Amino acid sequence: MNQSSTVSVIIPNYNYGRFIAESIQSVLAQTYPIHEIIVVDDGSTDDSIEIIRQFGNKARLITQQNQGVGAARNIGVENSSGEFIAFLDADDIWLPTKIEEQLKIFTDKEVGLVSCGAREFNSQNGETIEILLPDKTEWSAESILLRRHSINVSGNSIVVRRQTFEKVGGFDNRKQMHPAEDWEFCYRAALAGKVASVSKVLVNYRNHGGNGHLKTPQMERALILAHEKTFTDALPELDLLRRKSLGKLHTILAGSYFQAGEYRQFIKHTLRALQANPSNITRYVSFPWRIIRRLTSPPVKVKNPRS
Repeated sequence: MNQSSTVSVIIPNYNYGRFIAESIQSVLAQTYPIHEIIVVDDGSTDDSIEIIRQFGNKARLITQQNQGVGAARNIGVENSSGEFIAFLDADDIWLPTKIEEQLKIFTDKEVGLVSCGAREFNSQNGETIEILLPDKTEWSAESILLRRHSINVSGNSIVVRRQTFEKVGGFDNRKQMHPAEDWEFCYRAALAGKVASVSKVLVNYRNHGGNGHLKTPQMERALILAHEKTFTDALPELDLLRRKSLGKLHTILAGSYFQAGEYRQFIKHTLRALQANPSNITRYVSFPWRIIRRLTSPPVKVKNPRS
């Protein structure tokens, strides 16, 4: 794709003054020219606004009372003009070729959204926590719904056509949808057209202890809300798919509670996963051993998470 295609970058921020400058710099360092950077400050009480303003006209600042990340992204898009829209959270970092690599996929006019791989790193000791690397170039809505090893649905990793964003109605604005609003948005985008991914790690996701996905009760409420929204008024023939999706949801929650040491919640969600989809039993037979292998595997060092 030639460089005439314009890209707007939307960065929602809430009290990430200690990280926001690094995030903006990673956008300015992109090998593909960025049309505009819009930072939506969602009611910060730290020094975020002062730091953002230091970038002058390189980053446009919009302020609002705290409404949540979904609302902040939507406001940013409403005030943007690019043909393509990319999102970056204020505590994370893009690698320099991210946008360039993703725009190549949009030569297929039917593709509405492109994701990429992400490296999760510990901001204190520089160790990686997980590698999220998609290995296919096109994914279905069903694969996202069942949370198979499909695209990385983190908002940091996606670039979306404006027309696709508008067609699906943007992100769900409700605060209680966080942190499931990314997954729910990508699912609707997949229903509307093709979604694809770049099989490279192009985002460094900072694990600093305050990330939304680490707050398991909050994640539980959001995932259940997203699931209920997805299957509202669903046809009877989708019941099997609904149950499989619900089983996968509770399996994810069971694993999260297990890692947090909350074993009563682990058992509760294990039983719900098996009730929704009894075939999940094969996963639970090997579950403890997979956890042990993960805990005993040596971490991979990240010398420079910006590169």
